[in-house]
Amino acid sequence: MKKHLLIILIISLFFSQCKSSKTTVNHHNTVKQKLEKVYKKYKGVQYRYGGTTSLGFDCSGFVQRAYMDAFRISLPRTTKAMMKTGKKISKSRLKIGDLVFFHPTRKYYHVGIYMGNGIFMHASSSKGVTKSRLDLRYWQRSYVTARRILK
Repeated sequence: MKKHLLIILIISLFFSQCKSSKTTVNHHNTVKQKLEKVYKKYKGVQYRYGGTTSLGFDCSGFVQRAYMDAFRISLPRTTKAMMKTGKKISKSRLKIGDLVFFHPTRKYYHVGIYMGNGIFMHASSSKGVTKSRLDLRYWQRSYVTARRILK
């Protein structure tokens, strides 16, 4: 009897571990799918300083809209305020949906959303809503920090 209970316990622990890792994978796939849907909707929308709609976005306006559309999460309006939201994380621990921050000029900060595989989406002043590689020299040089909003 004890032997059977032990076997049942081991089997149930095994399946609970499998379910847990599967849930994590499904969560990340769902986050990615929701963000890709937002990207498709707004891809190419022009940059507009102060913009928060599909008529034109600035970087924080786009990130704010993307989080609301994808996750029904309200973020602060400005990049600096977003930098104080969520949990600070290292660049090496980025996950899909994390916010990435840059300081490309003395005057301005920039924010985007990490999409995985070294890519982030953002509202670029020259290309509008687009995706860029974190490993490009321009972005490497101006990278500041990352924040995790999603659990």
